[in-house]
Amino acid sequence: MSENVQTAMFEILKKIQGDITLVRTDIGHFKLETETHFERIETLVRKQRRGGAAILVMMRSAAGDFEERLAAVEQQIALLDAREH
Repeated sequence: MSENVQTAMFEILKKIQGDITLVRTDIGHFKLETETHFERIETLVRKQRRGGAAILVMMRSAAGDFEERLAAVEQQIALLDAREH
């Protein structure tokens, strides 16, 4: 009977070792996939930041151009007002 118990314990330990090896392999694959996903996300975030910065530059340029045109119109109105008085 003692030999059967030892054989059963040995089989159980071998099964546990196999399960541990399988879990380690699965964790390795999960880690690799997670790192790949994070790299993709980081790439997308960088692209979004660059796109946002480009839009901000264009908006500032458009606002500056609008400001210049508005100042020119205000100046012309001021000249017209000066002529009337």
